[in-house]
Amino acid sequence: MTPTRAGLPGSSHPNWRQTAAPPQPFTGSGSSGCLSGFLLPPLAVLLVGLLLAAFSSRLSLSARAGAPLPAAGQTSGVSLFSPGLAPLYTPEVQHWSERILAWAAQTGLEANLIATVMQIESCGDPRARSRAGAMGLFQVMPYHFYEAEDSYDPEINALRGLAYLQKSLDKANGDVDLAFAGYNGGISVISRPQSSWADETIRYVYWGGGIYRDAVQGTAYSARLEEWLGRGGASLCQQARQRLGMGDQ
Repeated sequence: MTPTRAGLPGSSHPNWRQTAAPPQPFTGSGSSGCLSGFLLPPLAVLLVGLLLAAFSSRLSLSARAGAPLPAAGQTSGVSLFSPGLAPLYTPEVQHWSERILAWAAQTGLEANLIATVMQIESCGDPRARSRAGAMGLFQVMPYHFYEAEDSYDPEINALRGLAYLQKSLDKANGDVDLAFAGYNGGISVISRPQSSWADETIRYVYWGGGIYRDAVQGTAYSARLEEWLGRGGASLCQQARQRLGMGDQ
């Protein structure tokens, strides 16, 4: 939540937005809308309608509980997957997997969204600190804490950082890329054109959006994450390993 963060290596990828073709409407296979051209009896139509309504309701509840958020510009067509943390994150972030899932349950934020922010902010280093003074796992600026709070305490840091992420996501109307932009550059950037954003914010969305989209597919590898590691993220993770006492794994 600061223009200068501990874990943001440089890049030059301004074209971060991804678009998808709109889904084609389903028109059916015949003029009657029924299999083999036969009309269903009224009672059968009623039963089929009730079953479809029940299925739709169950799918909606599943989406709220564990489905990934839509990618930028998408409002439909998102595949559901089993709730949990994608295996692509580095071991330092996986170290926090149990807490990430707990924070997801507490806040309603999707677990992989939380993990992606942690990945590029601190790589799981609870003592990370940026040149601008952002602190902890989620690189939260000092003015977001109460005076008596321990800014580096993982629970407190998550409480303040994820509250800001939720606020950013709400302001962005669920657009994950815009939420990343708001988290990095301040919520006010969400309503401004991309051309006015700081280069760091554009890079932040490039890293975060790419890693997150890979994560919600449930894959074990992310080319964007590997790129981030190669552009400076690896040194941040090395520091996190030392702080977490993980050795050279």
